[in-house]
Amino acid sequence: MDLLRFITAGSVDDGKSTLIGRLLYDSKSILADQLEAIERASKSRDDGEIDLALLTDGLRSEREQGITIDVAYRYFQTPKRKFIIVDAPGHIQYTRNMVTGASNCQLAVVLVDARHGVAEQTRRHSLIASLLGIPHIVVAVNKMDLVDYSQDVFSNICIHYAELAKKLNAHQVTYIPMSALNGDNVVDRSTTMPWYEGPTLLEHLETVGIDDDAEGKTEERHPARFPVQYVIRPQTAELHDYRGYAGKITSGLFRKGDAITVLPSGETSTINAIEIAEEHLDEAISPMSVVLHLATDVDISRGDLIVRSNSQPVSTQTVDAMLCWMDTKEFKVGNKYVLQVGTARTRCSVREITYQLNVNTYEETEDVESLKLNDLAKVVLRTAQPISFDPYQKNRATGGAILIDETSNVTVGALMLVGEAG
Repeated sequence: MDLLRFITAGSVDDGKSTLIGRLLYDSKSILADQLEAIERASKSRDDGEIDLALLTDGLRSEREQGITIDVAYRYFQTPKRKFIIVDAPGHIQYTRNMVTGASNCQLAVVLVDARHGVAEQTRRHSLIASLLGIPHIVVAVNKMDLVDYSQDVFSNICIHYAELAKKLNAHQVTYIPMSALNGDNVVDRSTTMPWYEGPTLLEHLETVGIDDDAEGKTEERHPARFPVQYVIRPQTAELHDYRGYAGKITSGLFRKGDAITVLPSGETSTINAIEIAEEHLDEAISPMSVVLHLATDVDISRGDLIVRSNSQPVSTQTVDAMLCWMDTKEFKVGNKYVLQVGTARTRCSVREITYQLNVNTYEETEDVESLKLNDLAKVVLRTAQPISFDPYQKNRATGGAILIDETSNVTVGALMLVGEAG
């Protein structure tokens, strides 16, 4: 059974937590004790209805304020598919939370309040989803019960968002009118909107195509990448000559006999064996964790990247990247950090802030001297050692990176690598 990881995002009070609660409640994915707990917690409500948002708003401060602060993860499954739901905060000051939560998602559910239409947060979350390369967008037009289930209201929102999607080059957009509070078109089909003939949200989630590395593999779309995590060299009497390179295949397919190149050194060899728990395989695909054996002794250590020789990534010391700044200290030209790409780490310095991106208007502001918490910008970094990567828009698995503060060892920035800076 395959797995779909999706994120819910939208403006404050658009009903994200209620939508997830409804999805879990109507798909019968709530345990009896959970249901009893939220029923008890909902007793203070005047209408006596169960507050489904309590299923996801786990922090006390979230429940007290009625908002989502931290990223919440929920797991459920149907007979057709397993799901991981990432519930992202709507407030602008939690942009970094959404970036980290959405980085591994295949689909984004962007909630729009039917009364207010496409808001600034809608634009911001759609931009972040686009930057992160999320292939599928669902525009969930929520609270249709508050606009009398009007088809005209829904159509106008679709037209408005379509203009936005065009700017973002978002091609796979699905529009669903719903009421999370009443359960219309979430799991069960609504009888109040007979004019809508598309799928419910759950039907769409169960059937949407997942860009799985194991299916339809092409070297262009899924280049073979293996970041080395550990060199296994027992040096015992039984395994005197054993030398294996352990790690997880982050992208593509490796076969026994493949010609490979080790980066950044550029050394070449061929794959002599592929091993999992003492079992030898003829081939292995992402996301399998394996031990590779090479035909020749090559100087390889943690942080090196093994690739097929006929499909080379970018290898450079001057990196162009989109950055989401995640620290309260300012990001400035000349600052030094540790850059981590896969298992590779190297020191780097900030050479340039090319422009800052306004997350609400999509305008680019040049001549920026520094970045503050939650800012998005295009930057140029100079690394102490060459790093190897694929552009993020082509390969999310190897195009993502983080910046680490040298003194505190705290992650301070999330990067989407663009390419070699000119």
